[in-house]
Amino acid sequence: MAESKGEGTGKGAARSSVLDHRFGAGPPLTVGIEEEYMLLDPGGFDLVSGVEELLAETAETEMADRLKPELMQCVLESGTRVCEDVPEAAADLRLIRQYVANHARAHNMRLGAAGTHPFSLFENQKITARDRYRALVEMLQYVARRELVFGMHVHVAVPSPQACLAVMEGVLIELPVLLALSANSPFWRGDHTGLASSRAMIFSAFPRSGLPPRFADYQDYAEAVGFMEATGAIGDYTHLWWDVRPHPRFGTIEVRVMDCQTRVEDTVALAAYVQCLVKLLLDRYANGQVLSYHRMLLSENKWLALRYGLDAPLMDLAAGKRVKMAARTLARRRIRELRPISRELGCADELARIDWILENGNGADRQRQVWNANRDICEVAEEIALAAERV
Repeated sequence: MAESKGEGTGKGAARSSVLDHRFGAGPPLTVGIEEEYMLLDPGGFDLVSGVEELLAETAETEMADRLKPELMQCVLESGTRVCEDVPEAAADLRLIRQYVANHARAHNMRLGAAGTHPFSLFENQKITARDRYRALVEMLQYVARRELVFGMHVHVAVPSPQACLAVMEGVLIELPVLLALSANSPFWRGDHTGLASSRAMIFSAFPRSGLPPRFADYQDYAEAVGFMEATGAIGDYTHLWWDVRPHPRFGTIEVRVMDCQTRVEDTVALAAYVQCLVKLLLDRYANGQVLSYHRMLLSENKWLALRYGLDAPLMDLAAGKRVKMAARTLARRRIRELRPISRELGCADELARIDWILENGNGADRQRQVWNANRDICEVAEEIALAAERV
């Protein structure tokens, strides 16, 4: 289900894909997971430009539709099949990681996964030799060249376009918690940034990123996107790089706020969280409950999450009280609501990993632990490879 940042289908086709959506074309709540992997040198664990070698070898295999290039040649994007449930997606994701790890080693590379590389410089990375990526750099210039970050996206199928927009509004309040749980990029260009997710800060420089605007209905969304396409402001709706967005061509809501996870079990846990959250919000929508929150408050909570991670003092918007609560406390409260849904959807075991993260820390916490031991940034990068390959 991968969608590259620079990919476009042409203005006419793209506009049609918004209006002629696939919401409701298949069963609701199917799941797809995308991850952006690092390709690493096996000696010093710096980034290496090796994606074309891997993709050339993959072209005639069953993995051909699951692996794609990205903007830079040191990045490999993966996407699972459309899966009926999270356990199926988890199995597919593990298969992908194992395949990539094995074939990377065969080409004298290693697989890595985190929100940023601890010390590699974007100036040293090559742009992928595809027209769409060159066009993206031409359009965004320095903003695109510095975008050496790695995310994960979760797609969940929803039954109608209007339900998708309603769920998107409900998901917004959860984005800071998801970012706090997934924060996995405390280092950037060799510096300890003091941020739990420097990826979120770096990617915020992209136009049309961050929180989506509020739409009156799907027609309002389609007309706005169509206007931007017709005027050439965007190639198609996939150039709307929001933290959560409708994906009409897939018929899904796509949650994009999270850092890529080093450990595959953390990716799976976050996917379970997102699927259960979408089910909760769909049930509320069916009962006439559609909530919306002020973007200024949501944006502030997102900043707190990327800065402090699980310790972020978030405003408790859902309770409607002027109080702050730690992100981990809000996550525990939500998990209590999601547990019955997880049993219904068959992902209770996968969701239970969230409790482990809340108790033991997120990826940023673990990177800092490695760093604090010896103050060795290369050791952090090595740990990112070792843990990412452990599937």
